[in-house]
Amino acid sequence: MPRIQFQIPFTTPVSQHLEDARERHLHWIREAELVRSQDAFDEYLSWDLPQAAARTYPFASAEDMFVLMNWFSLAFLFDDQFDAGKPGRADRIADVARELIVTPLRPAGIKPRVVCPITLAWVQVWEQLSDGMSLTWQTRFAASWGRFLVAHTEEIDQAALGGTLDLDDYMAFRQRTVGIHHSIDAGERSRRFEVPPQVQAHPVMIGMRDAAADAIGFMNDIHSFERELRRGDGHNLVLVLQRQRQCSLDEAIAEAYQITDQRLGHYLWLETQVPSMCKELGLNKDERRQVQMGVEAIQHWINGNYEWALDTGRYAAAKDSAATSAERCGRGSLEDLLSTGH
Repeated sequence: MPRIQFQIPFTTPVSQHLEDARERHLHWIREAELVRSQDAFDEYLSWDLPQAAARTYPFASAEDMFVLMNWFSLAFLFDDQFDAGKPGRADRIADVARELIVTPLRPAGIKPRVVCPITLAWVQVWEQLSDGMSLTWQTRFAASWGRFLVAHTEEIDQAALGGTLDLDDYMAFRQRTVGIHHSIDAGERSRRFEVPPQVQAHPVMIGMRDAAADAIGFMNDIHSFERELRRGDGHNLVLVLQRQRQCSLDEAIAEAYQITDQRLGHYLWLETQVPSMCKELGLNKDERRQVQMGVEAIQHWINGNYEWALDTGRYAAAKDSAATSAERCGRGSLEDLLSTGH
C-alpha cells in the first residue's frame, strides 16, 4: 500500500538523546527477559520503538528518555501476547492485565502477585516513571492506564465470542484501546510539569485529548490494516468500514482517511479555544505556561507518532520475518512473556 499522507500543520523535534538511550534500552529489554531469542530481537529492532519515544517525548532528559523507552516496550510487547486461541490464554491475559492495572495503586517497588517478565518489568518502570510526580498525576495516569488495559481484555473476550462492533461502537472502543490518554499524561512526566487539575477537567482539554486519541488511533489503523488483515484481527477502522459498508478496501481506506482528517481538524479547532479557556479559569502566568506545555505534549504525540508510523517495521505489510511467519501460523507473538517459565 502506498503511504497515506496527512496534513499536520505543526512539526515536532526528535530527542537529542535518542541513540544513547536506545543503546541502554536494548540492553535493558534483554536483561528484563522481554526479548530473548535472536528472531524476536531482530523483529523488535524493526519496530524502532526508541524512535517513537524520542519523537513523542523530545524534551525528556537522557535518563528520562531511557525510562520512557522502557515503558513504551511494555505496552507494545504486551499487545503482542494476545493469542486467545491457546487454552487458558484469555484468563492469563486477564490476570496479567489486572496486575498491570493495580501496580500504580500499590507502594512503589512492591513485588507483583502475578509474576512474569511483563509484570516484573512494569514494577521497575512504574517506580521510575512515577518518581517526583504528584499523587494527583499518578492517580490520573493510573486511571487512564487502567481503562486502556481493560479495553484490551474486552477485545480478547470479543474475539473469543466471535463478535464484531459496528462503526460507532468501534470508534468509542478504539479511543480506549489506542492508549493515548495515559501517553499524553507521560508527556508531563517527560518534562517534569503538571497541567492544572481545573484545566484537565475543562471541556476544551477533555475534547482535545479525545480528538487526539481518535486521530492517532485512526492514523495507526490506516497504517496497520494490512498487518491486522494478515493476522485475522478485525480491530481496525478500515476493516470495520469495509465490513459495515460492504465496500472495497480502497473505498474503506478513503472513508477512514476522511474520518481521521475530521477528528484532526476538530482537535486543531479546539486548540484555538485554549486562550479563552485560560482566561475563563483565571490562570496565572505559570499555569498558562503549564497549559502550553500540555498542548505541546499532545502535538508531540500526534505528529511524532505519525512520523514514526510511516517507517516502522511493526506496520510493514510485505515482509518475511519470523514474526510474520508466527502470525501466519496463528501465534500472536514469538515469545511467551506472560508465563513464569522460559
